[in-house]
Amino acid sequence: MRFTPWWSRVMSFLVDYFLVSIPSGVASLVDPRSTALEAGLGVVTFALLVYNRWYLGGRGQSWGKKLLDTHLHKEATGRPIGTWKSFVRDVCHLLDALPCFLGFLWPLWDSRRQTFADKLVKTVVAPAETPLPEPLAPNWQAPGRPEGAA
Repeated sequence: MRFTPWWSRVMSFLVDYFLVSIPSGVASLVDPRSTALEAGLGVVTFALLVYNRWYLGGRGQSWGKKLLDTHLHKEATGRPIGTWKSFVRDVCHLLDALPCFLGFLWPLWDSRRQTFADKLVKTVVAPAETPLPEPLAPNWQAPGRPEGAA
C-alpha cells in the first residue's frame, strides 16, 4: 500500500485551516472592533471546523484531503475512522506538537508516513487511488449453534 507524502498532508491541513478561518477573517476586515460580529462569525468558524475536521474527516476526506485526493482511514481495515475517532485523533495531535513539533515531522521518515497521533489511533493517510481492502467479514455465529451449521 502507498501512503501520502508529508507535503500533501501539510497542504491538506493548510487548505482546511484557510477555508475554516474565512468567517473570522471576514469579521476582522469588516469591523475589527465589533465584538458581536466577531463572536457571531466565530461560532460559524467553529461550526465549519466541526463539520470539516470531524464530520467529513471521520468519513475519510476533509475539504483539504478531497482537494489533494487523499483519504484518512483505519490502518487495519482501510475504512473511514468515524467522527468520534477523528476528534480523538485531533486531540492526540497535541502530542505531535510537544517535542518541538517532532510528531508532525515524523511522517518524513516513517515507513507508513504516520504522525504520533496516527500511531496512537491506528490510522493512515493514503492517496485516494490506492485500492482499499474489502471490509473484513465478521466471524459471528448464533449462540449454541456449532460453527458451519445453517
